Amino acid sequence: MTAKKVCALFGKLFVAGATLIALNHNQAAAQKVFSVQTKWVVGGVGGWDYLSVDPSAPHLYVTHGPRVDVLDTNTGKIVGNIPGLKGTHGVAFDDAGKFGYISDGGANVVIVFDRSSLEKIASIPAGTNPDGIVFEPHTKTVWAFNGRSANVTVIDTTKRIAIATIPLPGKPEFPTVDGSGTVFVNIEDKNEIVRLDALTNKATDTWPLTGCDSPSGMAIDVAGHRLFSVCDGKKMVVTDSKSGKFLASPTIGDGPDAAAYDDARKLAFSSNGDGTLTIVDAGKHNYPILQSLPTQKGARTMAFDRKNGRIYLVSAEFGPKPAATADNPRPRPSVIAGTFTVLVVGRD
Repeated sequence: MTAKKVCALFGKLFVAGATLIALNHNQAAAQKVFSVQTKWVVGGVGGWDYLSVDPSAPHLYVTHGPRVDVLDTNTGKIVGNIPGLKGTHGVAFDDAGKFGYISDGGANVVIVFDRSSLEKIASIPAGTNPDGIVFEPHTKTVWAFNGRSANVTVIDTTKRIAIATIPLPGKPEFPTVDGSGTVFVNIEDKNEIVRLDALTNKATDTWPLTGCDSPSGMAIDVAGHRLFSVCDGKKMVVTDSKSGKFLASPTIGDGPDAAAYDDARKLAFSSNGDGTLTIVDAGKHNYPILQSLPTQKGARTMAFDRKNGRIYLVSAEFGPKPAATADNPRPRPSVIAGTFTVLVVGRD
């Protein structure tokens, strides 16, 4: 081998080695790209449920017992609240940037409010304990899923009246939409997904969630036709939103309640009651876990902000758990007053 060929060979080996080092470095860096960047203490008393980001304003809506707190997503400061409710669960928003909709499970109603003034402007009767709620943009309707009456109330947002009640096979949990007239919802006690048609106000199919126990949160990849359901037993089940076919079941943390999807980076998220946020690389066919980020025990609900890529979670400090009773066999521990906090997760 000539000296020239030897030099060329060493040059190729050097480039290959440098490339491998760079790849390893990038892969190592990719394994830990999120962190808890700050915490916002909201305070107050009582429990909470879902939280939602206003898509047209820098506002985070947090359901907090008998009211909804509204925070500035830039500063964390409370900019207002919607009081006088009984047992809030979720908040949905229209696509015109004008009105919001609160599922007040304690009052069996959906509250309509003005997003600029936060004034309540209507109260619409729903089923028993409306919980998960979503705005369907194709028909301009709001869908309130009633946990105790096992049905869904469909609301005409122009007339502000219920126009349909659709029976479901079991207890509905979190819903999502594809933007083209299809609504999906997890059925918690049946381990199923129900697909509904917003044009006909009818259920069109029911799909089993293989390997899933007690599905709660759900997110959608509209372009990729995938649904992400988070389940007890530390599983996230990925389902084809066209066919209902099972695709994968990556392992997540324990006690999840919410899911989210970042379509820009193809990441799926699960917020878990054990105090972790699971980040799944949904851009790879085997759905590897990119990161299991420690958060705070009880931080099992979240909202994803597409504008800044942040994830907001909520939790608090807990007191002792009350004794189990026949009416409440699985009691939750009491929340220590003044400790209710929003955790802000972002990319490093």
